[in-house]
Amino acid sequence: MPNSVIYPCLLAIALIMVLWQLSRSESLSDSDQDLRGTGQELVEVFPDFAAVVEIDVRKQQFFSYLKDYILAANAKVLETRQQLRMYDRVAASGAPFSPTERAWILQLADEYELDTSKLVELEITEELMKRVDEVPVAMALAQAANESAWGTSRFALEGNNIFGQWCFEEGCGLVPLQRRRDASHEVRKFKSISESVSSYIKNINTQFSYEGLRELRAQMRKRNEPLNAIELAVGLAAYSERGENYVDEVQNLIIQNKLDRL
Repeated sequence: MPNSVIYPCLLAIALIMVLWQLSRSESLSDSDQDLRGTGQELVEVFPDFAAVVEIDVRKQQFFSYLKDYILAANAKVLETRQQLRMYDRVAASGAPFSPTERAWILQLADEYELDTSKLVELEITEELMKRVDEVPVAMALAQAANESAWGTSRFALEGNNIFGQWCFEEGCGLVPLQRRRDASHEVRKFKSISESVSSYIKNINTQFSYEGLRELRAQMRKRNEPLNAIELAVGLAAYSERGENYVDEVQNLIIQNKLDRL
């Protein structure tokens, strides 16, 4: 067959293949868009850490798995903090916020459970700067290991709850098997590990019980120091009924597993 016939045929075949691939990609994109439109989330597979017999290996796998979730959640908080810093500078200068700026600040204050009714703008931004901040990865990993028994607890496996967070509405979570008769709390169920991590960070950043921890963190920020997980863990006494013993447990986990070096 002459080249004058072969080359056009090859070009035609190549063009057909390209058009087919483009059509297929568009079809897949439309399917993905349809899935996002339903509000469905990608399924996160929680590893079977109990199946890992070697303890050291189990620990390392647990930390490696969870670290990325903590970093991702912290990144979102720090992005908001970066925006907030600009508002804090405006407030410090004495310039009033525009209606749009004030609406943004008040929405953020509501999200971080800050009562602004008796606060001026500078007081609002200064308090939010204490709340809208990251939680040290080392501290979060230590607490997760403690609260979830290294990812093997019933609450972690059935509820994606790796930080032992409670809720107080009937049906909001899992009822502890050894719950006191006069107690009504449940251990909250989460849709995903990501949601569990984000909720934990929000808990540390909003609850009155951790105000001391946030003050310590703010002081470290003012001194331009890295956040010290062992020192900040002192502010976790209210996290558990074990109080100071719980603080010791978290600090020991950080030290023994060298989590501040991860």
